[in-house]
Amino acid sequence: MAGKQYADPDFYEKKLAKVMERFGANEYNYDWGRHGGWVEFRYRGQLYRFDYSVEKAKSKGQTIKYGSDAFAQIVLALEDLARLVERGLYDLQNWIEGMRFLPPPVVIPEFFRELGFESTPGDIAEVEDRFRALAKQRHPDVLKDDGTSFKRLLSAAEQAKRYFSQEG
Repeated sequence: MAGKQYADPDFYEKKLAKVMERFGANEYNYDWGRHGGWVEFRYRGQLYRFDYSVEKAKSKGQTIKYGSDAFAQIVLALEDLARLVERGLYDLQNWIEGMRFLPPPVVIPEFFRELGFESTPGDIAEVEDRFRALAKQRHPDVLKDDGTSFKRLLSAAEQAKRYFSQEG
């Protein structure tokens, strides 16, 4: 990927098809978006999932900018694994046994929780509606306090607006 601004997802989608063929995995699915990607496949009747994101890369000190880059990294890792299996260095079933797919926990940003959401809202309009309702309840004139709760609410709403503006 040197010299490129982002990974070519078409190239890696084709590469993934070849890797899945090497594994003998006829059932597989994948997706990638702005911030990450995933691949899941059935191998010997079991469902396995690999996912990677810009955020995960950052937490490991790696720099990727796009979800297509995360997707490319997954495909390259699977290709490396296929190579190990084909050379007889490792049995895929033994290695992958510990990676059975479990649904990922629902993780939503704390600022959405501050606004009272249990899941990521669909759009900024939901955030604005929730903010207006909570602002009436948490306003310092209503609570007769120093405004800490209201300030947290205001900050959460601003972060939510930035989130949706970044999502496009």
